Amino acid sequence: MNPKTYHSFLAILKSELVVALGCTEPIAIAYAGAKARQALGAMPDKCTVCCSGNIVKNVKGVTVPNSGGLKGIETAAILGIVGGDPDRGLTVLETVTEEHIAKTKELRAAGFCRCELQANLAGLYIAVKLSAGEATAEVVIADYHTNIVRIAKNGEDLFVKARPASAQDENDSDKSLLNVKDILAFAGEVKIDDVREILSRQIEYNSAISREGLSHPYGVEVGRSLMSDFDSKSVKLRAKAAAAAGSDARMSGCPLPVVINSGSGNQGITVTMPVVEYAREYGASEEKLYRALVVSNLIAIHQKKYIGSLSAYCGVVSAACGSGAGIAYLLDCSYEEICNTITNTIGNIGGMVCDGAKPSCAAKIASAVEAAILALHLSRKNRVFQPGEGLVKEDVEQTITSIGRMGRDGMKATDIEILNIMLEK
Repeated sequence: MNPKTYHSFLAILKSELVVALGCTEPIAIAYAGAKARQALGAMPDKCTVCCSGNIVKNVKGVTVPNSGGLKGIETAAILGIVGGDPDRGLTVLETVTEEHIAKTKELRAAGFCRCELQANLAGLYIAVKLSAGEATAEVVIADYHTNIVRIAKNGEDLFVKARPASAQDENDSDKSLLNVKDILAFAGEVKIDDVREILSRQIEYNSAISREGLSHPYGVEVGRSLMSDFDSKSVKLRAKAAAAAGSDARMSGCPLPVVINSGSGNQGITVTMPVVEYAREYGASEEKLYRALVVSNLIAIHQKKYIGSLSAYCGVVSAACGSGAGIAYLLDCSYEEICNTITNTIGNIGGMVCDGAKPSCAAKIASAVEAAILALHLSRKNRVFQPGEGLVKEDVEQTITSIGRMGRDGMKATDIEILNIMLEK
């Protein structure tokens, strides 16, 4: 592998696999709120949050962590303003106290924060505008969750960043280099010390929130239900339950951090836990697990580069497909078998809709992981969906591109209609 590709893939992993506390959309709002107060330099007396439809969709039904069980855009913004640490990024709410929660409830009830939908704007966009008397401040985040593109005070720009942006602006990564063959080559060649820190953290954090979800009654208890109602000795079931349980906890306000993938904690959990469970089942070495997780993470990111951060296409499909490929690598499957696993997964459930972040995401994760494991079993029997069957093309790269086009372009109208239904328009 040439050095440019090696360093680019490593940079992608380092920039994507970061720690986040809670669902990343409300956390991004809290982060913008904390940054806006920092720019204002005082406690504001009024707040306006303007968001794209995808942000509204992903914040509406999810519990904000460290909020005392509260939900919604207003909660996220106010909590970030009164108790967030603007220097912590996606762990902005780690500093919240009971006093901050009480103040948030008080300000919510008083109508301190007003929310507006930014019409005709797809993807990820958040603008938090604050005022204290005559003083004003505004912070704008766009394209990905920590990408601040504007900070202004009293109408004057303090900071402006040109768009379009990508999460890799500050490093030498290049997602356009991603392809299945080179991802597998990188997984086989990467120096373990180059990825040990980020992958060990991913295993530790995502395993911890999975255990939390299996131990306590969060959400609709998808993970716990799977483990109690079916054969818990089955690695296939444990893989589904472990991933779903992490989402059970996370979507219902569990304050434990996760390591994300493609800007999503649910996707981070989904690329991790099935691979971890199969590694335990088959007694894989730590090194083999790390290499399999490299595959899982990068295959998921490879698909998402075509779809975008937020869309009507449920991202856990890409993540589960990544975990299926990672498990296949763990089991020493051939290049063709791994490609066929990818094709069989996205040719089956590609297009599962995203109707916002909420407790039922755990069930979608379980379904997506089930599809990925089925895809792997079919592949190992030399059975694969054929070109011309739906969106399946001549090779795996064309199929990934085809599904990505459907998710990015074809589902735009679906995304708008989902939002209209959720907002009862």
